[in-house]
Amino acid sequence: MSYEIYELDDELNPHLKNSGERLVEPTENIDPEEQSIEISLRPQNLTEFVGQNHIKEPLLISIEAAKKRQEPIEHILLYGNPGLGKTTLANIIAKEMGVNIKVTAGPALERVSDLAAILSNLSDGDILFIDEIHRINKTVEEILYSAMEDYALDIIIGKGPTARTLRMPLEKFTLIGATTKLNLLSSPLRDRFGHVFHLNFYEDSDIEKIINRNAKLLEVEIKNDADKTIAVRSRKTPRIANRLLKRVRDYAQVKHNGIIDNEIARSALEMLNVDEYGLDEIDRKILHFIIDNFAGGPVGLNTLSSAIAEEMDTVETIYEPFLLQIGMLERTPRGRKATSKAYAHLGKKMPKQNNQY
Repeated sequence: MSYEIYELDDELNPHLKNSGERLVEPTENIDPEEQSIEISLRPQNLTEFVGQNHIKEPLLISIEAAKKRQEPIEHILLYGNPGLGKTTLANIIAKEMGVNIKVTAGPALERVSDLAAILSNLSDGDILFIDEIHRINKTVEEILYSAMEDYALDIIIGKGPTARTLRMPLEKFTLIGATTKLNLLSSPLRDRFGHVFHLNFYEDSDIEKIINRNAKLLEVEIKNDADKTIAVRSRKTPRIANRLLKRVRDYAQVKHNGIIDNEIARSALEMLNVDEYGLDEIDRKILHFIIDNFAGGPVGLNTLSSAIAEEMDTVETIYEPFLLQIGMLERTPRGRKATSKAYAHLGKKMPKQNNQY
């Protein structure tokens, strides 16, 4: 199986600076060394893939059925928060099917010719993985319809009255699309996927399994419930768990004998400013702002994004989901509210009018 990545634009590949990177941010770190380690830690088949059992069983059945019929598996759409395993699953599907995978991203497909160049180079049964597919150019998306349904490209040659349509046949392929925002995907495109899977946040027990597996791959000893300490601070996200594990490993090797125990894990994570809920300084800043400036809320998304100097889209996609998941934030029609759990975590007394939380 070959693995080919089509170069993405600068917007998708910002080089993360140490000063600006959030350790608990689920977006992918593309530093070459970090990326190489991240890829090596990814499971290689569905048996190794931990969690997401609601996806694995039907996916395994579909893969086996497609292999028996000697057909490509139906087009697949994966959606969910960053860092939950969409790219990993796409690569596993390719390996389970025994085919090649080619990888690109929605914003990189600016022109019809970009898509045509990729699709025309696919062999029978190959997989095309498009990350952030909701950001694909609308003109390109319309061309994708016939490619997905009829395995053909309808290309218009010429302009005006002399224009004509040329249909170019394609090899049968599988499109795997990944998105963090299903609602931004158009209905015609969404309806053309045979499988639509939602990746959930992971249970702490599953994160512990991932940490123990990857500690072995990194050749680091972890003991005395250190895996639990890292897991509960990993925001229920494997990518963050791997990142924290590597930072704790560095701390253990420099400050101690290289073995990670519970005390060392706690000391390392405290140094990294990641608390027992996995919140970092920015998360706490959001909660402090809502509590201190607006008596717990409600606060509009625009006001909140201005207060922490982040785009509204970033607040809604990166920060909010986990705070909502752990019950420290509530989203209402009038805005965001801090819950009693957030007050307790920050050591603040909740006003009487907000005691309904």
